[in-house]
Amino acid sequence: MIDFIIEHAVVWPVAVPITAAALAAMFWLRQDIQRLVSMVGLVLMLGASLLLLVTVMQDGVQARQFGSWAAPFGISFAADLLSAAMVMITGVLAVAVGVFGLADIRKREEHSGFHPLFLGMLTSVNGAFLTGDIFNLYVWFEIMLITAMGLLVLGKTRAQLDGTLKYAVLNLFSTLLFLLAVAILYGATGSLNMADLSRILATTEPSAALTLSAALFLAGFGIKAGYFPLFFWLPASYHTASITISAIFAGLLTKVGVYACFRVFTLMFEIEGSGLREAMVVIAAGTMLFGVFGAAVQWDVRRILSFHIVSQIGYMLLGLAIATPLAIAGAVFYIVHHIIVKANLFLVAGAIYRATGTYDLRKSGGLMRTNPLLAALFLIPAISLAGLPPLSGFWAKFLVIDASFQGGENWLAAVALFVGVLTLYSMSKIWIEAFWKAPPGVRQTARPVPVLMLLPIAALGAITVTIGLSPEPFIQYAQAAAETLVNPEAYIVAVLGESAGPGVEIAFDPATASPIIIEESVQ
Repeated sequence: MIDFIIEHAVVWPVAVPITAAALAAMFWLRQDIQRLVSMVGLVLMLGASLLLLVTVMQDGVQARQFGSWAAPFGISFAADLLSAAMVMITGVLAVAVGVFGLADIRKREEHSGFHPLFLGMLTSVNGAFLTGDIFNLYVWFEIMLITAMGLLVLGKTRAQLDGTLKYAVLNLFSTLLFLLAVAILYGATGSLNMADLSRILATTEPSAALTLSAALFLAGFGIKAGYFPLFFWLPASYHTASITISAIFAGLLTKVGVYACFRVFTLMFEIEGSGLREAMVVIAAGTMLFGVFGAAVQWDVRRILSFHIVSQIGYMLLGLAIATPLAIAGAVFYIVHHIIVKANLFLVAGAIYRATGTYDLRKSGGLMRTNPLLAALFLIPAISLAGLPPLSGFWAKFLVIDASFQGGENWLAAVALFVGVLTLYSMSKIWIEAFWKAPPGVRQTARPVPVLMLLPIAALGAITVTIGLSPEPFIQYAQAAAETLVNPEAYIVAVLGESAGPGVEIAFDPATASPIIIEESVQ
């Protein structure tokens, strides 16, 4: 039994939440049972994620083919160090947000399907991280879009309907670009398996079709990730949902687009010499600057944090644009750091709302005196997001900026440093308005914040402090993950098999209609 579980480690992070989603849907009228199923499912998903991470670290890249169809013809799941880390951090964040949601999600939102939709969205996120097939990546993106739209409109308010419409229009356009890119790529190569595409494209002459496909992938993933200039849907929609939903969106959904960029533009397409690097550099700088400028003029704490999602995404793309092992390692470290910190800040925003009754910083205040614990819990992710030592954000920014200097992109390093200063300004603004100044109204005592809200905030804060004070193992892991991205041979072999090299022909067995590998003779 144990051997079976370990053998299928790459499957469980998807199988567990989708099973829990189905069970929650079966008990549609019993919210108490749905809560139990949801929390048990989230804990089991975290356990499955930990199992996958340990298996990948010990045994290398894990791959699984479904049915009797061998790669590249069948559906493949594959997990390398990057995939395993993304799945692991998804599990951690899901449990934290799930606990917070026990105190935040209203019964009418549960009655409208929060638990099945939440678990379904997590299924699609993990599916996107683990799929080895570019078309199935599109399928997981579509499932993620559908479940996210359902979560956005749970409250059925006018603002949520408006935010969902903006979210849907741009993301549907993004999926259209994605599907078009897949179609062009399939027409040029005859394959959809990403490991197989890596092998084929390595020996294929550049062409207009492949260049167009790569550009469409960048545009499609860029919209989903919140890249400049088509990022405005994000701050227009994320703040309309309940804070529990906003937190999981902020932590995960844009990172799926970032992950897809890293996977496609390291495994399949070359960045150097294709013109993509120059485009990525401009997009990264624009994303950082426009995101942080947008945050600076906001007063709603959710909109400030939403614009900062955009600005921080620019740092991740910067690592991919520079494309050195150090830069990619810095970007991988940054992704993990940002998922934890950004989701935590949204949870803190929910606690601020519970204590003051408003998200408007101009109408809040006094929390330093009335709730010093919340003030301390806010400072941890705020300082980390700004990049001050000794927390995780300092090391994340240091790695990316150092890689920029070493890569000769001094002006990009200067932009990144400038954006860090403005990020500190925004965090200081929240601190002064919500915590330091006296409350503007007659209320002098804050409303109590439930323990179920403070516990996940404290847990995520502890992770941030741990990474900051002991960064070495996390940096080493990021460097190892970057190495597997830069040199993906282990990934290709795990998916296609050791014999699936340039001198191998794949054909169909006429008796079973199954693919077989025919090794050509070496002259």
